[in-house]
Amino acid sequence: MPDLTRQDIVKILAVTSGQAARLRGLDLNHVDLNSLSLADANLSMANLSGANLLRADLTKANLTRATLSYADLGEATLRGANLREAVLTGADLRSADLTDADLSKADLRGANLRGADLTRANLWNADLSEATLIYTIIEGARGLPADIEISLAAKA
Repeated sequence: MPDLTRQDIVKILAVTSGQAARLRGLDLNHVDLNSLSLADANLSMANLSGANLLRADLTKANLTRATLSYADLGEATLRGANLREAVLTGADLRSADLTDADLSKADLRGANLRGADLTRANLWNADLSEATLIYTIIEGARGLPADIEISLAAKA
């Protein structure tokens, strides 16, 4: 059972308007956070497994060591977000904006990064095993594994 519901999060965001929401270490698994603005929020060590973060704004959010396994982050904005050591196994990051994000030591095994923007992202020691990297933008990304394969076309 999650610690908070979408309604609870909306109330917290209203109270902390203009300040970073402190949601560190909370269990928010499978919570619907679709299209919410969580910019600058502290979600470090939070459990967001299976959460719906479709189109959410997580600009400069702290997601250090957060668990986002199988979360839907499609079209989410994660510009400048800190995702160091985050667990994103099987996460859906289709068309997500991860420009300048820190994904060092992140677990992205099996994640869907189709069309995601990783411009200038830090991927040092990130595990991208079996991740989908079709149409993924990697311009200026740092720490990419030497054997990484970015496809510009769907596999036949």
